[in-house]
Amino acid sequence: MAIPSVSSLRRALLALALGSALLSLGAQAANVELLNVSYDVARELYKDINPAFVAEWKKTTGENITIKQSHGGSSKQARAVADGLEASVVTMNQANDIDMLADRGLVAKDWAKKFPDNAAPYYSTMVFLVRKGNPKGIHDWADLAKPGVKVVIPNPKTAGNGRYTYLAAWGSVLKKGGTEAQARDLVGKIFKNVPVLDAGGRAATTTFTQRQIGDALVTFENEVNLVRAEFGNDFEVVYPAISVLAESPVAVVDKVVDRKGVRKQATAYLNFLYSETGQEIGAKHYLRVRNPKVMKQFAANYKPVQLFTVDEVFGGWRAAQKRHFDDGGEFDKIYQSK
Repeated sequence: MAIPSVSSLRRALLALALGSALLSLGAQAANVELLNVSYDVARELYKDINPAFVAEWKKTTGENITIKQSHGGSSKQARAVADGLEASVVTMNQANDIDMLADRGLVAKDWAKKFPDNAAPYYSTMVFLVRKGNPKGIHDWADLAKPGVKVVIPNPKTAGNGRYTYLAAWGSVLKKGGTEAQARDLVGKIFKNVPVLDAGGRAATTTFTQRQIGDALVTFENEVNLVRAEFGNDFEVVYPAISVLAESPVAVVDKVVDRKGVRKQATAYLNFLYSETGQEIGAKHYLRVRNPKVMKQFAANYKPVQLFTVDEVFGGWRAAQKRHFDDGGEFDKIYQSK
């Protein structure tokens, strides 16, 4: 039997090593995984977004990708990422939570410039869900402060929509020419009418719809419309005269994607939210979108409402957080005196 030459053995070993390396690379390519850490009431949105992106990514690149989700109160989720939850991307409901991650060095300082429209592909506003027939006659923020009205709002310390609700009520007074003292008084009376502070928006929805607690739920426009779609005529949506513009900002978590080598996929995933397909999915979930064509197509989903921004009335999220929601801030003083 012929004995293989040294050069033949070397070639065989090199081919084997190359084949193993290619197999390893193929396995890695077939197992690309992203984790999207998101806010509480975005579950249904991303249940539709994710398979649409996965299919498009496979079609355009040939690469298989898996997207996992984590949901909870927006600020609670941001803290989990800061504490080590390995998010590839964060899709939150307020800029303040992403700013905190930027301060920790997990997200780029200029994250809001990385994608169009302040890195917020969607926005919403705060509206009221009331029981059929609106028996308590709730039409505007002042009605939530009336004696005998029970209002369900998630905790502003842990939930972005709780924070937006607080700011919407406060800002509505200022936009009508009222004083800071009058705004504080209104918000204090509203939170005195809150029977339970749930940690997140979805828990608050469950409290109102399934536990039958409260006369009104204050939450995002997209959430109340989804509730109505599920429960039919049991509830009605009420639009206040003035409310806050509630953006849903997104960011890549730099340290995680670079360590795992998935920056390209994570960036493409967030860019997909701005695509016509991504915008249409958002609009079907009653989110207000940036694409004018899609917004016009779904115009029947939205009612006109006077909107103000957090920057306009409160000087930005950092200022609002420090004054109103940090420990010992306005919210703590209001709630502790309840």
